Amino acid sequence: MVRVGQSVGAPGPRPRGIRDGGDDGDGEDQELETAACRLPKGLADLSFEELLEGAPGPRPRGIRDGGDDGDGEYQELETAACRLPKGLADLSFEELLELQSQVGTKTQKALVARNSTKNPGSRGSALNPCVADKHKPLEMSAKVRVPFLRQVVPISKKVARDPRFDDLSGEYNPEVFDKTYEFLNDIRAREKELVKKQLKKHQSEEQRGKLQQLLQRLEQQEAAQRKRKHQQELHLALKQEQRARAQQGHRPYFLKKSEQRQLALAEKFKELKRSKKLESFLSRKRRRNAGKDRRHLPSSKE
Repeated sequence: MVRVGQSVGAPGPRPRGIRDGGDDGDGEDQELETAACRLPKGLADLSFEELLEGAPGPRPRGIRDGGDDGDGEYQELETAACRLPKGLADLSFEELLELQSQVGTKTQKALVARNSTKNPGSRGSALNPCVADKHKPLEMSAKVRVPFLRQVVPISKKVARDPRFDDLSGEYNPEVFDKTYEFLNDIRAREKELVKKQLKKHQSEEQRGKLQQLLQRLEQQEAAQRKRKHQQELHLALKQEQRARAQQGHRPYFLKKSEQRQLALAEKFKELKRSKKLESFLSRKRRRNAGKDRRHLPSSKE
């Protein structure tokens, strides 16, 4: 136990050579210095945080295990150190003794409590990611490693929209589409004439090859468009015929896809015969079929 009239951190009987100075200031200073010198040397190796937390670790050197006087003195020093406020962790024992002797115990505790409230940057507040204001920057711990690629400003993700499969574009209607983009036919016709003129001017084989491929692609697109338009006209004619039969009271009959292909082939033969290209078409068809049959024949090596 700490005796009345003694300084904290210096328990035990008053050392020899110290006179009672009464109210004399020199006597009090000598008592403080002597009490500080009587601290065991092993306590200098311990941090003040360990003493305050009550975990001083191994017993310092210079403290004897034998005898009741040494153990009691060390326990009194440890108990007195644990009772000190945590705000005095940066002060040495000599400064603590001098401070307590000058201002008193109650004043010292109030001063430490006031200083601790003025330090907002404690470890607990740094680890707490919550902030009072949402516009205030987030306070993070300095021990957390910052990633190399981090998103400082949130970016809204761009959503790709394909008009072919989007309901906002509506359903595909070939008649409406061709009527809306009918002006493209004039542009393609002008491009085709321009390519033909450039094909006559250029003498380089490389340039002529590129222009020939471009002209062939334009002609194929034009032929595909004519074929699609012809199929649309045929489909529209069949629909009108079915509507007329329904108005006459007949039961509607819908053609199968195979029957529609046969009708389209018959129309194609009529068109080829009208343009006198039927023989060339049939000769190409025979050669193609002969090549297919030749693949299935056994080879001469077998």
